[in-house]
Amino acid sequence: MATHAVANERLRALEELEREIGASLQSAGNVILELSKEKANERALERQAAQFSAAVQKVEAELSAQIRYLTQVATGQPHEGSSYSAGKDCQLALNRVDYARLKLGELARTCEQMLEP
Repeated sequence: MATHAVANERLRALEELEREIGASLQSAGNVILELSKEKANERALERQAAQFSAAVQKVEAELSAQIRYLTQVATGQPHEGSSYSAGKDCQLALNRVDYARLKLGELARTCEQMLEP
């Protein structure tokens, strides 16, 4: 159950990030609109530029946090709710079993050849 809570929280954070990206694009559009006017309102321009800058900084910080989280999960470090490490260990174990089976087969063939007259 805790795994789902963590996943839901991550999804909510990504949804908020998506809203922030939309807000930053809106602010950038307002700046461009204001700049396209013959007489730009300097106060409005500064306010919109500040909103854009703040939104970009927030997006950058949240994306960095998400990337750090994903890097930690993907490197096989212990993480609650992640089965990547266990799956990786299982696959490596299966590969070792296949290799041992192959080598035992080769050894059996060598022994049979030595026993033949």
